[in-house]
Amino acid sequence: MGGLALLARAAGHRVTGCDANVYPPMSTQLEQEGIGLVEGFEEAQLAMVPDLWVIGNVVKRGTPLMEAILDRGLPYVSGPQWLANNILQSKWVLAVAGTHGKTSTSSMLAWILEAAGQSPGFLIGGVPENFGVSARLTGSPYFVIEADEYDTAFFDKRSKFVHYGARTAVLNNLEYDHADIFPDLAAIETQFHHFVRIVPRSGLIVSNGQEASLECVLERGCWTPIERFGANSGWRAKVRSPTEFEVHLEGRTLGRVCWDLLGEHNRMNALAAIAAARHAGVTPETAITALSGFRNVKRRMEVSGVVGGVTVYDDFAHHPTAIATTIAGLRSKVGTDRLVAVLEPRSNTMKRGVMKDLLAASLTAADRIHCYIGGLEWDASEALAPLGSKATCHADLEILIAALASESRAGDHILAMSNGSFGGLHAKLLAALNARAQTPGTQR
Repeated sequence: MGGLALLARAAGHRVTGCDANVYPPMSTQLEQEGIGLVEGFEEAQLAMVPDLWVIGNVVKRGTPLMEAILDRGLPYVSGPQWLANNILQSKWVLAVAGTHGKTSTSSMLAWILEAAGQSPGFLIGGVPENFGVSARLTGSPYFVIEADEYDTAFFDKRSKFVHYGARTAVLNNLEYDHADIFPDLAAIETQFHHFVRIVPRSGLIVSNGQEASLECVLERGCWTPIERFGANSGWRAKVRSPTEFEVHLEGRTLGRVCWDLLGEHNRMNALAAIAAARHAGVTPETAITALSGFRNVKRRMEVSGVVGGVTVYDDFAHHPTAIATTIAGLRSKVGTDRLVAVLEPRSNTMKRGVMKDLLAASLTAADRIHCYIGGLEWDASEALAPLGSKATCHADLEILIAALASESRAGDHILAMSNGSFGGLHAKLLAALNARAQTPGTQR
């Protein structure tokens, strides 16, 4: 919704907004762009008298402001529908869907098009460091969008991505998630089927050939050409080093990506972006060169700081698969250095404990694990018991931070993972490490 506000303003509208618990980087971005933000959803906000209320899916029935809007018969629309009607209708939309990697792949794709001189518009659920903003409106015919499967609004339970009118559709992967709205994987597959069946025959579907669930979706009906990546045929990556890989298409070597990103998941994201960009007229060679200058997305393995030889990272990983691949990527970089994983299971799915039985396995590659259990509805200590003494759970964030600062030593890599602000853990931990470094006799 923050990105949508940026697009609406760029389209010439006066934009204000209300939300709860907004945190960086979005809060910072809105402030920098001069977009007013009111905390909370109170009826008094009717005094703004807007021409249209654009409703995000965090708003539910019973929210005082929404109830007042309905009582007065004021005009309102969902965010995705407003976007479709006012921004996307005349665009060649390149939409990136999947359980994981949407933000990174969308950012890569937008950067490839930018490097090719296409100056695309985009709406991304994070802040790509190459652009510094999460959304941009341009005169280009191309528009890249992160295509979320989460529901549209309380009054429209379809997935957001069915509104976008994709011409180029990327299907990154498909696992069970969003347990608050989907009862099982089959329900999500149905939404992906709805997405696939409205991609035109002149379009292209770029699909992860290693995902059985995506093959199930495509088998239900597909009227669009398909290119697969990561499979035995199609687009493939041949690893040369942790930060270098060759791009192959049907056995032909097209070039080598040399970048700072880590992990198999990022190589797969890159293949998808290269294939999607080719559909929009960008040669793979141009795309490969562009990716060598890609600077990642904020909160994706972002270094928050280094104090006393201890490196602190911020990452958005919150699903067990993403946690495992993120740790594996960092492990490939740091080798045998001590890797400390710090996790806040904050998503609606994780809070419900749906993935708790997979959590321990996702963390095994870390040398030490700290888990913040505030707000959980299940016993994290029991779920992490297979990890033995290397895992500790904390109900108090300040105690967790103190433990991290006390245990850390030069050469450690502390990877903090959360899909929220994590209570400002990164800054607080760096401050604690700095304070320890200033105290004689506390260095390890």
